[in-house]
Amino acid sequence: MNIKGINFDTEFSFKTSRSGGAGGQNVNKVSTKVELDFDVLNSALLTDEQKEIIQKKLENRITKEGVLQIIVQEERSQLGNKEIAIKKFYDLINKCFIVKKKRRATKPSKGSKERRLKSKKINSDIKKTRKGDW
Repeated sequence: MNIKGINFDTEFSFKTSRSGGAGGQNVNKVSTKVELDFDVLNSALLTDEQKEIIQKKLENRITKEGVLQIIVQEERSQLGNKEIAIKKFYDLINKCFIVKKKRRATKPSKGSKERRLKSKKINSDIKKTRKGDW
């Protein structure tokens, strides 16, 4: 699964609104909060298999209609928030397609077993001396 090199910018839709929080008069006048919407189900750039993977891994960020939403209101400018939203989108998509290595079961080595038993014996001896019945 390789997503690098695909430019999704043509399939983004942006909504802006007034942001909350600090910022003084700027907050009351300027729509700086940016919401990036990406329609996963109707994307022409993704295969069906890729769409399924994205839906599974990002199910808490995708609406019932199949739209991935990213909301950013970190910056005081709309352009800054738009850039952050796009970067977050690409980071999320790339993380979806990283395949984790399967864990192989291993057995403890002979040396590690001996070290464990030795430390248990030492602890046992220490606790026996505390009781005073030696």
